[in-house]
Amino acid sequence: MRVILWLGLLLTFIAPAHAQVDAGQMEAIKALRGGGHVIVFRHGATHADQADTDPLNIANVAQQRQLNDQGRALAHAIGEAMRKLNIPVGQVVTSQFNRAVETGTLLGFGGVTSTADITEGGLVVSPAENNRRAAAMKKLAATAPPAGTNVVLVSHKPNIMDAFGKDWFDVREGEASIFRPDGKGGTQFVVRVLAADWDKLAQ
Repeated sequence: MRVILWLGLLLTFIAPAHAQVDAGQMEAIKALRGGGHVIVFRHGATHADQADTDPLNIANVAQQRQLNDQGRALAHAIGEAMRKLNIPVGQVVTSQFNRAVETGTLLGFGGVTSTADITEGGLVVSPAENNRRAAAMKKLAATAPPAGTNVVLVSHKPNIMDAFGKDWFDVREGEASIFRPDGKGGTQFVVRVLAADWDKLAQ
């Protein structure tokens, strides 16, 4: 009897918090169905023992950190879940690094466009160029998509932090941050969705 009572009390404290998170994500899904949002992904999961050893030569894919099998599988699964949730995507824009291009491609919404504007610069580009890229990402996130569609951006943790602030210091590989352009050159943050949560939302 005491065990049952203890479990009941535990669920009383846990359930509201869990429900609140799910409710916020589900409200975002409903809004996404109508378009008008920009979904900013960090690229999918990568090999932790790899590094970008030739960052000045973006065409040298073999010397870049790559998606691992989990990253590829989750990118594909996210796209499947988004289609199951009836989320329309009209455009996918990615970083030039292969891990971002591959993530965007595996989402399965057609061709992707890669650009330096949301490519990680790190220490191989000037501070001024990194600042320009941060401003470019903010502008992309603040640009209203064509009516009835959403835009997907696939970038990197440094770019996301530079554009949206220190609250994204913990952004995980494959995680999505959803924004709604406010029509005044800015954005309204909606919600963050972990890579593994899309399948749960589609159930």
